[in-house]
Amino acid sequence: MTVQVVLVHGIRTSATMWRAQVEYLRARGNPVVAVDLPGHGSRMAETFTLDAAFATIDEAVRDAATRGPVLLAGHSMGGLLCIEYVGGEDRPPVAGFIAASCTAIPRGVGLATYRMLARGFDALPDRGMWLADQVLDRTLPVETRADFGAGGYAFDTQDVALRSLSVLDLLAALHRIDVPLWFINGQFDQLRVNEKLFLKVAKDAELIVVPRTSHLVTAMRPRVFNALLGLALTTLALRQAQDPLET
Repeated sequence: MTVQVVLVHGIRTSATMWRAQVEYLRARGNPVVAVDLPGHGSRMAETFTLDAAFATIDEAVRDAATRGPVLLAGHSMGGLLCIEYVGGEDRPPVAGFIAASCTAIPRGVGLATYRMLARGFDALPDRGMWLADQVLDRTLPVETRADFGAGGYAFDTQDVALRSLSVLDLLAALHRIDVPLWFINGQFDQLRVNEKLFLKVAKDAELIVVPRTSHLVTAMRPRVFNALLGLALTTLALRQAQDPLET
């Protein structure tokens, strides 16, 4: 059976950030769906809650699982949510998992500082988009630059979503995850702070650090990230061929 792929975006962005990956996966022959979380993209008018976010991920995963084994990939906040989801008590039907740019525990001083910086940035004229656009123009390639923000930016959802992440018990979730797991980080990602701990706790995990790349690893180095998607898909396909019941 063909491996299905579900993609979950990071905070403030939307499903459009995955367009380069969607194009690659479809050309490869792997069905793919990129979801919009509550308060983001096509669902900007909705209120973000953890329950609604998990329900969105679960609906996409369970629908995809009716057609084949599922590779779930989440970036940043989406990756944190997916860690909690895949490591849930009810063991959702996920055959493999990519957690990109999310190896940090969102609690304490680190989360408070991030929220403070985000609020300060949001208080700038035009909510700081003039500065963000300059940074994105200089760091993202032409092939992903327009896609990254094509679904709009969830300014009003950002602080609510960040605050909600503090209740996640990521280490307990990681300990329960028993499917192949790839942590993918950019070399200069600020959320690499707990990557060694995450790698130690997870049972079947591999850490891949992409050189000369920031937190936006999926958009900054799309071809490299696509190759890593291909690696994960090939691994799952080989496992399925060896043991059809495993996935």
